[in-house]
Amino acid sequence: MGFIGSVFSPWYRWSGRRNPANHVCLNVATYGPGGRFTMTDRGETTLHQSRSELSIGPSAMRWEGDRLIVEVNEVSSPPLISRVRGHITVTPSAVTDRELCLTPDGAHIWRPFAPTAHVEVDLGKRAQWQGEGYFDANFGTRALEADFSYWTWGRYPLADGTACFYDAVRRDGTHLASGFRFHADGRSERLETLPPLQRLPRSLWAVMRETRGDAGSRPKTALSMLDAPFYCRSAVTTRIDGYETTGVHEALDLDRFRGPWLMPMLAVRVPRRARWNQSRPARS
Repeated sequence: MGFIGSVFSPWYRWSGRRNPANHVCLNVATYGPGGRFTMTDRGETTLHQSRSELSIGPSAMRWEGDRLIVEVNEVSSPPLISRVRGHITVTPSAVTDRELCLTPDGAHIWRPFAPTAHVEVDLGKRAQWQGEGYFDANFGTRALEADFSYWTWGRYPLADGTACFYDAVRRDGTHLASGFRFHADGRSERLETLPPLQRLPRSLWAVMRETRGDAGSRPKTALSMLDAPFYCRSAVTTRIDGYETTGVHEALDLDRFRGPWLMPMLAVRVPRRARWNQSRPARS
C-alpha cells in the first residue's frame, strides 16, 4: 500500500496532520513463517509524483501500459529487521469507473480501480507468488477516527467476477452498508439486497469481526494475515449466492485506534525517516 498522509502513522498524528506529503510510506506485509512488515514514515523530500508514477524514497509504483509495477526497496520493522526488496506486477482485467462515498459529504471515498487483477510477486526469498488479486484506493480529507468508530471490508472472487462489501459505523450513529458485483470487463452493479452480516470469531487482539454471506452460512477464517490491537486482515471463506469463496477481509476498530496509549506502540513498528539520500545506498 502506498500512503500520502500515512493514516496509521503516529508521527502523522503527532504532527497535527498539517502536511500529508511529509508523512508518506510504502507498506508491504508478507505472511507465514518469517513474514515481514514495512511501514517507514518518510518526509516530503522523499516523495515524487507524476501522472503515471509515485515514488517514496527508494520504492516506487508506476503504470507501464496496462500494468502497475511496484518496485519495493524497504527495511522491515522489529522484531525481524531485514531488507525487503523486489517487485510486484498488477495486471487489471479492466479498470472501473466506480467509486463509493463513505460519508454523505464525500470526505472519505473508496475507489475500486481494479477489483479483479492478475498479480505477480517477486520479493526474492521473502515471497514468490502469483494469482488473483485486486487494486483499490481510499481518499480522505479528515482523519478516519474522526468520522468512523468501526468498519469492515471484504473482497470475494466469484465464478463470474468479484463481490465487495463495505460496512461501517459512523461517529454520528449512522451506518454504511454497501455491496457491489464487478465483472471482468469492468462493469459493476450496486447490490440492492445485501447478504446478511455474519459474525466471525474475534481476532487475536479481540477485534470484533463480521462479514456478509448467504443466510444460514457460517463464514470462517481460512488464514490469519495481520493482527494489531485495532486492525485485523484475514483470508475468510464465506458463501455468496450459493457460491463458496475465499477472499480478503479487513476489520478496523477506530475507537481503539484513537486512544493515545496506542501511538507509542505504533512508533516501534512505524519508524520515522524524514530524509533519504539518493546518492547513497538506500536505507530505511
